[in-house]
Amino acid sequence: MDSTRLTTPEIVATAEQPTAVIALCVPRAGIERHMGPAIAEVLAALAAQGVAPTGPVFTRHARRPSDTFDFEVGVPVAAAVTPAGRVVMSRLPACRVARCEYRGGYEGLGAAWGALIGWISAQGLAQQESLWECYLAGPESGADPAAWRTQLNRPLRDL
Repeated sequence: MDSTRLTTPEIVATAEQPTAVIALCVPRAGIERHMGPAIAEVLAALAAQGVAPTGPVFTRHARRPSDTFDFEVGVPVAAAVTPAGRVVMSRLPACRVARCEYRGGYEGLGAAWGALIGWISAQGLAQQESLWECYLAGPESGADPAAWRTQLNRPLRDL
């Protein structure tokens, strides 16, 4: 991976963040068919309740994706959301994470995660199984994937 596409990782303490999400479990090859409609469904449920997102769309995986993606897609919120259809309340945890930012098209995310996980191992840090991505800028912000930005977060275990 081109190191200019990945910022230097850092260790950050996160605060717990309430979220509105839809849980999905889909084959890797089907991710693109499910993400857009799920994001639209979350945003429509929030709009119907007069609740605004307080941050970017994210995905949170309980484990690193393999041939399936078992994850939540949603947005952070400041107010409680009443369950609507598939939309429910969840949370991003308060924890220590290794964090960096990847710039580029989504097809490069696997290599970016590999680089972050390699950095964590090289630092002698223990990782949790979960991870999340925040989509800071994507196709909605312009057609050039070189300008897209995704924040990678890998929770760490206390030693």
